[in-house]
Formats: sequence, structure tokens, C-alpha cells
Amino acid sequence: MHLVLARAPGASPRTAPVRLQQVSGDGGAPQERQAPAAGLAAVVREMEAGAAADGAAGAPPRWTWDDTNRWYPGLLGDGVRVDRAHDLRLAHVILRRSPLTSGSRLAAAPPGPWDALEPAPAGAPATAAGADALFDLGAIAAGPAASPDLDPVAELAVQQAAVAGSADPGRLRLLLAAESAGALVAAEMHHAGLPWRADVHDAILTERLGPRPAEGHRPERLEALAERVRAALDAPASLNPDSHPDLLKAMQYAGVGARSLRKWELERLDHPVIAPLLEYKKLQRLLSANGWHWLDTWVRGGRFRTEYLVGGVVTGRWSSVGGGALQLPKDVRRAVVADPGWTFVVADVAQLEPRVLAAMSRDEAMAAAGTAPGGGAAGAAPGGADMYAGIVATGAVPTRELAKVGMLGAMYGGTTGASAQVLPRLARAFPRAVALVEEAARAGERGEVVSTWLGRGSPRPGQEWDRAQAGAYAAEGGDGGGATDGAGGSAGGGAGGGAGGEGDAAARARSVTRSWGRFTRNFVVQGTAAEWALAWLASARRRLWELGESGGPPGAAPAPFDRRPHLVFFLHDEVVVHAPQERADAVAHALREAAAEAGRLLFGDFPVAFPLTVATVRSYADAK
Repeated sequence: MHLVLARAPGASPRTAPVRLQQVSGDGGAPQERQAPAAGLAAVVREMEAGAAADGAAGAPPRWTWDDTNRWYPGLLGDGVRVDRAHDLRLAHVILRRSPLTSGSRLAAAPPGPWDALEPAPAGAPATAAGADALFDLGAIAAGPAASPDLDPVAELAVQQAAVAGSADPGRLRLLLAAESAGALVAAEMHHAGLPWRADVHDAILTERLGPRPAEGHRPERLEALAERVRAALDAPASLNPDSHPDLLKAMQYAGVGARSLRKWELERLDHPVIAPLLEYKKLQRLLSANGWHWLDTWVRGGRFRTEYLVGGVVTGRWSSVGGGALQLPKDVRRAVVADPGWTFVVADVAQLEPRVLAAMSRDEAMAAAGTAPGGGAAGAAPGGADMYAGIVATGAVPTRELAKVGMLGAMYGGTTGASAQVLPRLARAFPRAVALVEEAARAGERGEVVSTWLGRGSPRPGQEWDRAQAGAYAAEGGDGGGATDGAGGSAGGGAGGGAGGEGDAAARARSVTRSWGRFTRNFVVQGTAAEWALAWLASARRRLWELGESGGPPGAAPAPFDRRPHLVFFLHDEVVVHAPQERADAVAHALREAAAEAGRLLFGDFPVAFPLTVATVRSYADAK
């Protein structure tokens, strides 16, 4: 049962009442439901509680809305958690692009308001308690969501029809449910926040950079290194090491021989400036990415909150806006400290993408390499093996490093060096797996759309691809100067020019074509790994909630997570759960069970393992 939330048409943005329309899956007409005077939060709380009380007989409603971030932050602010949702914006993007729905009305329609709907910011202010305030959704439903053309009931009907008429409705339903569950997780992690000790962070910066400087000045260690750089280059005091053009010019005058400031190039040079310059660049990155300004901007009330963009990458991976959440260096992670009486349970899956490739391709030999005895990582689930070590055990390659390089080359299109040398051996050992990525690459080179396991479609090649192909076609089919009779006469010069032009165009077309093939080769694997991770998140979210409230000290997270283990961080194949200490073992078990469930949901009974490395730590930096 879908309960569709929308504002009443014609209502002013500041007083928009909420319409609740019940939509069943049997095609019946929507039924209007009236919200009591207590407000939206009370309605949702009552219906969620009623479904929980009914147990298996009362499936919770699936709250359906234009964008999770336009509705759910307000509910969380009132301490209300929902069990299931359907995010129409996210689903629309998937169904528009999926090859499984290419013949649907939704896919064939011209661009409309649902295509233009931008994700709302996760930090939209929560509504206050009280009937008038709870129905005052102007703050979280402003902008594109206020368009009268956005009819959520009609959009839901179009989406349901697209799924029902697709080539594989089951897979698409799972993908849409997982994507929408991911949106709930993202909103909840923003609401709960990642525990962050500002005093520890300040101590880290002081230790590495020196005391916090006055505004507009460098920390003392950076200034000391800047002086060493100037001295080594015999440069004036006005040289600013942060100005790359000025620094390169000074290095040229000093005869350093550097053509760029890339670390790998600098490390090959022998000059007194190299050591202080590399140290300066390292500390400058810390200051700019996670320095005192970052701390003042992103940490409030002992919590770091970023905005996660579900499906922010075309493969379905998440991205983030603000604070660089997906690139927290290990030094800074020392500031991520659990609340008193609480702990972190950190879990990541070993070699997720190769395992996904084995399952997608139904390559049993490769799947077996991931479950072979030995090679298990510390903290991993019983029976979980290092897949790269398992590949070595098959005799395909002699070392773990070559197994890793070769497998990454297969998934990312490595065509040179050790990767190219190892790939034929892997193709003989695991023919199904390698054939799958090779076919995805060839499809991309032909300009075709490829699909993840559950049906997320790749974007079509862009204008650069089209121009390159057109240029090569024109060079082959044009007059070509003397290209066809370059054997004699005065046509020789024309032949050279024509052949050169044709060669340039053909070479460019080949380069662009192969580049897109490398993208589609990886798209099918990375995208399916993202789907597995979404299913893992959804299962973990449910299992953590079912653990119930703790009797220990409450954490500093806002309700409804102040007494419950809850997800606080997600990075592609890793999750961090903030949990009462006495629940740590139960949380670890829940995460492992969720990983196993995700494997079954996507790949059925195919014998592929997704072992986790799990650590229980007070500080996130101690997890690895």
C-alpha cells in the first residue's frame, strides 16, 4: 500500500495542508485520507505504530513522496521514523534510463517537470510541533516541488506501469525499493550526525600545523616550511608557495627541472627544495580540506553532518555535498569518537566488486576463489577468504599483487603493463567473468547502453563521442585528397595530407570509443556493487531498529536514535554504526546477516560470499 503525500493544489506555500492519498497495487482509484488536527507527524507515527502492532498481518505503509529530503527531515525532527518509502524523483531517474523500461510511456515521454526536479538539501529545517506548523511545509517543499505539474499520484501510476511492463519487473522493484531505502538512510545519517570531538580535532591540527593562527596568516609550521622552500630556491620573501605558477617559475630559475608539482614527479628529483616542498603540500592539504575553517563550518553540537546524494554518481554510487565526507583522512578520523557508553562498529566487505562480478557472470570458479580456505582477514566472517589469495590458489597467477592488478584491469580496462600481461591468464581461469566485462566494453564502444544487474542503465555517449565518430566517418567517406590514388603523379602530396587527416580522425575516434568502452566495462560492475551496498544498507537499517532501545546511557544523537544503534557513516563498501556498548556484538551480527541477505536478494542461491571485516572501536581511526 502506497500512501502518497502531497500538498493540496492551490494552497499557499506557507499554509499548505498535506494530502494523503492511499494507492493500492491493484490499479484501484486513489482514496483520500484526512489528516487529523494533530498534524502530519502524528498521522505517520500512528500508522507506523499500528502496522508494528499488527505484526506480519499489518505491512507498514510505503510513504510515497516527490523527494525524501522534502518530507523526511521534518518527520525525523519530530522523532518519527518511517519503515518504508518510495522516492518518486529517484525512481523517475532510474526508469527513464533503464534498458528494461525502454519501451514504456515514461521512457518515451519528452522531458518534463519530474526530470527537472532537483534534490532538496538534506538540511532543510524541520517543522515545529503543532498542527499549523506541521502542515506548514513551505520551508521544505519550496522550489520545484511546489510546481502544480508535479502530481505524485499520476507519476506513481506511470512508474508502476513502466515497471509492470518491463523486461524484468522483479529486479526493477528491488532496485527502486533499495534506492528509496538508501534515501531514508541518508536522511537519518544527516539527522543523527557523525560524532565528532572538536577538541580532539583542534589538538590534531595544533600537533601537525602549530597553534591556530590569526585570520589571514599561515600556521607556524607551514610558514617555517615556506621559508625553507624560498631559501632552497634562493627566492624572494614574496614567493607564495600556494601560487603554482610562481612556484614553478622559481623552480625553473633554480634549475630544479620540475615540469609540474605532482607528487610522483617531485619525488624523482634530487634538489634541496623537494623535501620541504612535499611536506608543505601535505600540510597545506590538511589545512585546506580539514583545517580550522572546516571545523567551524561543519561541526556543530558534537556532530558532523554532510549531505549525502543518493545516486549522485551515474553508476548509483553516492556522493556528498559539503565537508568532504567521503574523503576523511585517517589523521582526522581520530576526532570521530563515540559518545560515553557508546562505541563504533565498523564493517567493510572484502573485494566487493570482484565478488559482484563473479555473481553477475555466474562464474563459479571465480566465486569459489572468494570462499577458498585461508586468506581470511582479521575480523572477517567465518569462511570468508581473500579473493585475490584464492585466485593465486587456483594457479591462474603467481602472486596476490598480480591477481589484484589483473582483476582491477579487467574491471577498469587496464591495457598496459602487468595488467595486460595477466588478463589473458585470468580469462582462461574465469572465462565467464572476463567475458561479461569484455562484452560490456564492446557494447559501449558501439554506443549502446549497458545495464547493472538490477536494471540501472548507463548514460548514452555524449557529443564528444558523436563528433569523433562523425569525424572518422567523414574522413573515410570524403574525397580524401589523393588517398585513393597516392601511387603516382602530383596526387602524392594530396594523398599524404588526406591520409594524415583520415588517420587523425580515425585515431581520435578509436581513443574516444575505447574510453567509453572502459566506462561501460566498469559501469556494470561498479553499479551492481552499489546495488548490493544499497540492499546491505536497507537490511542493516531494519535489523538495527529491531534490536530495540538500550537501557544504558543515552547518546547525544537526537530522537529517535538516542537509545538505539544507528548508521552514521557510509562509504561505498563500508558502514559505521554508533551503538551502545552492550549492543556491539549484536550489531556486528546484524551487519553480517544483512550482508548475507543482500547477496541472496540480488543473486539468489548462487554460491558467492560477501565476508565482512568488523571492528569495534571507540575512535574511527582505530578501525583499520
